[in-house]
Amino acid sequence: MKIYIIIPAYNEAGFIGETLQSLIDQTSKANRIVVVDDGSTDNTPNIVAEFASKYPEISLIKNPSDREKIHLPGSKVINAFNKGLESLDEDYELICKFDADLIFPKNYLEVITKHFQEDPKIGMVGGFCVIEKHGEWILENLTGKDHIRGALKTYRKACFKDLDGLKPAMGWDTLDELLAQYYGWKIKTDDSLLVKHLKPTGKNYNKSSKYKQGEAFYRLRYGFIISVIASAKLALKKGELSFFSDYMQGFFKAKKEKRPFLVNEEEGSFIRKLRWEKMRSKLFSIL
Repeated sequence: MKIYIIIPAYNEAGFIGETLQSLIDQTSKANRIVVVDDGSTDNTPNIVAEFASKYPEISLIKNPSDREKIHLPGSKVINAFNKGLESLDEDYELICKFDADLIFPKNYLEVITKHFQEDPKIGMVGGFCVIEKHGEWILENLTGKDHIRGALKTYRKACFKDLDGLKPAMGWDTLDELLAQYYGWKIKTDDSLLVKHLKPTGKNYNKSSKYKQGEAFYRLRYGFIISVIASAKLALKKGELSFFSDYMQGFFKAKKEKRPFLVNEEEGSFIRKLRWEKMRSKLFSIL
């Protein structure tokens, strides 16, 4: 299957070389790898340019936007991704959005391709991120095992088109999976594919970003009760109970400001129903 990869990058000089090398070393090769440098102030673009001079499938796009000095999750990275998407043709079967601080196992692309080939209703596939802690690589346990992290998304072309691309907003990497299921696509995770995440999630986020998660819950039309449950669950996973208050403040702030929803009413109804079904199934499995 023809694979295109887009990697948004901002000040990733310490990691981008290892990411690209791990993709070059794959047992199943990508046809195109586009790195979008989003206004880096370090050596990131030079490192990418050196790889591009050696490997014709790699290309560098510079995105000299009026980038904010703070790093807020969601919009910046997807705007950079979309810049890369504009540079590509439509002759692909799989499209990947990867982060610039990952080391992929050599068989990563080969295995995810097999999943897509084995089931035509699979719309998205991904492995899991592991982080180094006390000399060991352990699961970066921030989400459920049925969720694909935003760092390593791969989409079937037809699914990607149904989603109308990725939305430049916090929560995009949850919204894509919810809408994929709305359109009848399956989400596939593979726990045999462990990807080294060299920089812990959120390390560069500004403090003001802590309210964005609650805003995302509101804009996804979760409603109050599901947002409370989701906020509590995420705070517990991150080991910071104070985050619960931050998330709920973000939810109420978005509601007061009447922030625009990311989905319509019908999609929102489907999302709430899906969330309740998953919560009930997990509760029954525990009982």
